[in-house]
Amino acid sequence: MAGTGISIGVISLGCSKNLVNTEQMMFLLGNAGYSVSGDTDNADIVLLNTCGFIDSAKSEAVEMILELSAAMKKRGFGKLIVAGCLAQRYKNEILTELPDIDAVVGTGSFDDIVSVVNALEPTRWLRAPEVLPLRRVSGASNPQMYFNDIDAPVSETGRIITTSPLWAYLKIAEGCDNHCSYCCIPSIRGRFRSRPIGNIVDEAEKLVDRGIRELIVVAQDVTRYGLDIYGKRRLAGLLGELGKIEKLKWIRLHYLYPDGFDNELIDVIAKSDKILKYLDIPIQHINDGILEQMNRRGGSECIKRLFKDLRERIPGVVLRTSLITGLPGEGDKEFKELCDFLRDMKLERVGVFAYSPEDGTAAALMERPPVETAEQRAEYLLDLQAQIMSRWNESRIGSVVDVLADNAETGENGTTYIKARSFAESPDIDGYIQVRIKHGEVKKPLPGFFDIRITGMENGLPAGEML
Repeated sequence: MAGTGISIGVISLGCSKNLVNTEQMMFLLGNAGYSVSGDTDNADIVLLNTCGFIDSAKSEAVEMILELSAAMKKRGFGKLIVAGCLAQRYKNEILTELPDIDAVVGTGSFDDIVSVVNALEPTRWLRAPEVLPLRRVSGASNPQMYFNDIDAPVSETGRIITTSPLWAYLKIAEGCDNHCSYCCIPSIRGRFRSRPIGNIVDEAEKLVDRGIRELIVVAQDVTRYGLDIYGKRRLAGLLGELGKIEKLKWIRLHYLYPDGFDNELIDVIAKSDKILKYLDIPIQHINDGILEQMNRRGGSECIKRLFKDLRERIPGVVLRTSLITGLPGEGDKEFKELCDFLRDMKLERVGVFAYSPEDGTAAALMERPPVETAEQRAEYLLDLQAQIMSRWNESRIGSVVDVLADNAETGENGTTYIKARSFAESPDIDGYIQVRIKHGEVKKPLPGFFDIRITGMENGLPAGEML
């Protein structure tokens, strides 16, 4: 299709699943003839795909909207489309609070993005003769609203991959049926809907044909995959099919719920040379009373037994989890239980968050510790985990690992280094291994895979040398 001459700058906030939706919208807009990029400074239209899960994410999204609106007013042109979770969650309030938005797109309407842009009538905008950008004609006086069914089947739209030439996310399901009492995801993203195995494998094969070598399998709960369309959990079967893709090197899994494991799944992970021995299993807490109040499936004994089983059956496995401090019902005794669990289990990767009550959730109505207490406890856990992780990183010194790296960078002191990831580092979550290049010479082509030896620690991160 011939180009429209209209440029669209895109920003994606939030999680990997939201990024997949952003990449799908970019694909649709590009196919419709629009020029799509990450440049928002001179774009005729800015598309902001938002997160609206917790307070910090909401604040980031609102600040970004205000910043973009101010920039457009200052330069005198541009239209703003706000999509995603914040738009869906606050569809009745967003235009009242943020009136400069030209269009609002909910989580059920990502596939309508071309219609959204067309409805802004960009072809009727006027160009000032002395400048290329389009002058804003209509303003936000008649904003467009798009909110389709959030329980519709998962979109099978193509994507423009924005992550790397070597790795990409592979979303296998949308929505969530867990209904944790502190979480608003089901009301934003709808019920859990799996994609058919054939569709997922077909997309994976196409990505690998384009050079992708690491696929990060994502969903709100990947262990639930298949229950809705096959009547039983089918993650193990899906992983078996993905493992047959010849040139695919790494398969990484986010997120697995504790009660979703069975012997078949553990065996598939343990025996596959492509599924990385890195498992992200969010537990949020370890106290049975809190887990029950939060409507979490599986109690403390289930979690401890699972982690012990995984370590025994998958040698060298890296376990990651997320914890929330200050949940309703957490007193000093419950927090001490959480700390003792962390000391005993010695998990390699842990994310810690202070609880913030979310509008419309059951937990928001429950009695809870003060915000200051939740934040202090989160800081304490982070310090505790830093000590655990430091000892684990030190144990890695001298080992040789296979890593993926996208590019080399040169620091202010002239030293060239590579930010590399092994199986133990998931992108944008766990940091990286800093590989220094002797005499500024990169011995291996980038992006690519190669072996390194971990030689020590620098600035709290593992450091290594290329072999």
